[in-house]
Amino acid sequence: MKERITGAEALMRSLEHMGVKTLFGYPGGSIMPTFDALYGHRDKLNHILVRHEQGAAHAAQGFARVSGEVGVCLVTSGPGATNTITGVADAMIDSTPIVVIAGQTPVSLLGTDAFQEVDLVGVTQPISKWSYQIRRAEDVAWAVARAFYIAKSGRPGPVVLDFTKNAQTEMVDYEPVTLDFIRSYDPIPDTDRVELQHAADLINAAQKPFVLVGQGVELGNAQKELQAFLEKADIPCGRTLLGLSAIPSAHPLNKGMLGMHGNLGPNVKTNECDVLIAVGMRFDDRVTGNLNTYAKQAKIIHMDIDPSEINKNVKVDVAVLGDCKETLVELTKLVRENKHTEWIESFDEYEQKEYAHVIEKEVYPKEGPLNMGEVVRAVSDATNHEAILVTDVGQNQMMAARYFRYTKNRSIVTSGGLGTMGFGLPAAIGATFGRPDRTVCVFMGDGGLQMNLQELGTIMEQRSPVKMILMNNNYLGNVRQWQAMFFGHRYSFTPMMNPDYMQIASAYGIPSRRVIERSELKEAIREMLAADGPFLLEACVIEEGNVMPMTPPGGTVNEMLLEC
Repeated sequence: MKERITGAEALMRSLEHMGVKTLFGYPGGSIMPTFDALYGHRDKLNHILVRHEQGAAHAAQGFARVSGEVGVCLVTSGPGATNTITGVADAMIDSTPIVVIAGQTPVSLLGTDAFQEVDLVGVTQPISKWSYQIRRAEDVAWAVARAFYIAKSGRPGPVVLDFTKNAQTEMVDYEPVTLDFIRSYDPIPDTDRVELQHAADLINAAQKPFVLVGQGVELGNAQKELQAFLEKADIPCGRTLLGLSAIPSAHPLNKGMLGMHGNLGPNVKTNECDVLIAVGMRFDDRVTGNLNTYAKQAKIIHMDIDPSEINKNVKVDVAVLGDCKETLVELTKLVRENKHTEWIESFDEYEQKEYAHVIEKEVYPKEGPLNMGEVVRAVSDATNHEAILVTDVGQNQMMAARYFRYTKNRSIVTSGGLGTMGFGLPAAIGATFGRPDRTVCVFMGDGGLQMNLQELGTIMEQRSPVKMILMNNNYLGNVRQWQAMFFGHRYSFTPMMNPDYMQIASAYGIPSRRVIERSELKEAIREMLAADGPFLLEACVIEEGNVMPMTPPGGTVNEMLLEC
């Protein structure tokens, strides 16, 4: 027998039906009936009160990225809803499954410029997989089931539900809804067997094949399938920023990170290979550099779940559509066991060159101030390379990505496509709830930390065990580096006057330590990791350090700069 309940209560039950256990949010007027319903579900739905709605969206992203589940945030209308929009856009470009549920004025007041009314559907349609306004209580269960299916299926992404106040208070005969099909929505396209065979033929004939590993491998849980393919065909690979943990750092076929601040070898070899196989990546401009000079010598195979990515940036010779967890298995059956020893060994020259010119100086300096790279590697070593890496955006992000090591899947959470400063701290909070069994280390710069500094309050209240590493160089470091390299050292508004972060941490009841001398670093890291709960480690690093190598904006990937 159906039970007659309010639309707000129907939302709570629908979320439980979807398997939700954790959500992040902030109450307000237009969502108050829903928060009142949530009060009665506190035993099953763990609501994390953030200090800003942007923090809720990023926390939901962090939760989703490490858990593989849909992240959920619950906010009010108007500014509450618009504060999540950066997170929605970030989730869209980085293919992160979140559902944002926002309050809205009653239907009777829509279009009247009522208090805290914003056309949320109109604003978010271009930056979400689906945006829908719930106007009737009877649509709640259907809308929630549809939202979760769309967010998680195919290429994941954000969904926005605009929940009018009258729909929250109206009564409805509730019945849970489960959805696994939507007409005209095809989340996993059929794989063309002819294209699959064509791809295998190109790979079997290749002398210098090279694989680009993207986040799609992680999203598709195809890490084992990728490794089996690489090992059978004996093909080296490079990884995108978001695909870094799809294969262990120490795997012999892993040749490093692609992109503007990636490793020298995989970037140079992109323009030397004869067959380029892209798996679950979108040929972002930070990976390709100048498209007019990108991999022109190679036959290009693109394996992706999203047909819109095919030929969008790079024209390809073969397109293998489908879920890479399945298509990699089928391709592996068709490729021959092979050996590309000479080709793989040719990467060594570039590894040695990069080590001598960049890595040795950055990670193992003998004197001078602390370097960002050495701080990152020291933390990674101390966690036995098993921690989840979360980063903010900027030099801290690139240094962390380059020098952190990965042994487990789903171990990097960073804002890739949108490059959102302020992402790191709330995303790390979400990650601790998504994977409470793992250590979460977030690297931040002094600029990014201050953009969502208020989330220290969330950490304080939840005792969220975030290990925060602030790499403080008193600059907006990434912009300063570009100003040094391309704008004649004119540091226009990039020097930062910073507060005393130790006092701030103390105000929130968070233990902290500041490190200036290299001799203190390892002991400080041990103290941080031994702390039961959160800890802030401030590393005072060299002020004008640079992230190298670097492909200049619009440059060619095989012409990376090794020094400024």
